[in-house]
Amino acid sequence: MPTDFPAAEETGLVVVDHGSRRRESNLMLEEMARRIAELVPYPIVEPAHMELAEPSIATAFDACVARGARLVVVSPYFLLPGKHWTEDIPALVEEAAARHPGVVYLVAAPFGLHPLMAEVVKARAEHCLAHVRGEAPECEACAGRGLCQLRGVVAGAAA
Repeated sequence: MPTDFPAAEETGLVVVDHGSRRRESNLMLEEMARRIAELVPYPIVEPAHMELAEPSIATAFDACVARGARLVVVSPYFLLPGKHWTEDIPALVEEAAARHPGVVYLVAAPFGLHPLMAEVVKARAEHCLAHVRGEAPECEACAGRGLCQLRGVVAGAAA
């Protein structure tokens, strides 16, 4: 590692999703950024939306630098690689970084086939099944919306 590589305390992490017109979805990213901040060794964690909502990638990048970041890691809150990861986010980050000479950045990979993603899918499916059996409350995604329910035709039921 280069001797001038920024230390953990000089590292900012931007957690970026697509962005939504639904305020509730955007608030969920803010909550996730708070949770991530409790786990990572970096003192600077900011949420950002690629489009449709604030804070933007540029706003979050600026906030990291204002808080002392010399290295900004932009972590896409995306499941799979695609155009947003390969083109859109890097272009937006490059534009934001251009205003901050001396600050380096990295656009990290999306979740992809990370081994913990299988655990997340398993946990979500188990929770939803427990909910429809009446053993668990609705999750934060469904809360108050009644979306998590069995659907379809039961075998042997009269049509």
